Amino acid sequence: MKSFLATLSPKGEEFGEPESSAGEGWRAELELGFSRARSRTILARRRHQGPLAVQRPFYPEGEVCHVYLLHPPGGVVAGDRLAIRIAAADAAEALVTTPAAGKFYRSDGRAARQSLALDIEAGAALEWLPQETILYEGARAACDTRVELAAGARFIGWEILSLGRPAAGEGFARGAVTLDWQILRNGNPLFLEKLRLDPKAHRASWGSRGHAASGTLFACPASEQSLNAVRELIGEEPARGATLIDGLLVCRALDPRADLIRRCFQRVWEAIRPEIVGRAACPPRIWAT
Repeated sequence: MKSFLATLSPKGEEFGEPESSAGEGWRAELELGFSRARSRTILARRRHQGPLAVQRPFYPEGEVCHVYLLHPPGGVVAGDRLAIRIAAADAAEALVTTPAAGKFYRSDGRAARQSLALDIEAGAALEWLPQETILYEGARAACDTRVELAAGARFIGWEILSLGRPAAGEGFARGAVTLDWQILRNGNPLFLEKLRLDPKAHRASWGSRGHAASGTLFACPASEQSLNAVRELIGEEPARGATLIDGLLVCRALDPRADLIRRCFQRVWEAIRPEIVGRAACPPRIWAT
């Protein structure tokens, strides 16, 4: 599997000024490459254009590189295009999160788009654990995620969405989001799913049944041990479930509140991380603020 590291420029190089003009929206790109250097993982490459950036790496657990991804505008509007690509080279260990919830604002009819590509080489571990994404009523968004795993690669990732802002009395009577997940192992499809969430799916019994928040967590390679640990953890909690597909653990949740799903997923992450990544849980400090 070809790593993104082969295409990244030297550390700190930027594409230049963001491309934007009236009515077109922002074009933003971010590429990160992690590699092993002596006793720890380093952010060996980074390249960005427009309003996407990362803070300096943190090392709260010594060898693992923790990085916070920033989107300074604070939200995505109609016509915006965001592209994030992250590569973890052999033996690298990295955790990427965000300091706050992401936001997709009400659309004027155009869709905002976000693409995420994760490339994890043999022996590497990458954890993609962003805080929740809020879709304002009337937002139109298309989000696609592609994860490429080499043999022996380790991955934990989640996606948590809130349709509307229940705390502000806002529902989701207008708008739509499409979610496209592709997880491949050695180039072969392991998990493919495309969803469209709109007001009809939001209300329907076959959809989110009126729950404002939904989430999916993935972990690979997982065993029956991790599956049993997750099932024991969630117990009889309503609208929670987990399954194991060819070594891929999939955990899903619905809830009136996105923060409750995030707390649930954090407990799941703490339970399975020792088996998946080989390390005890070490929550990023930003989660406690």
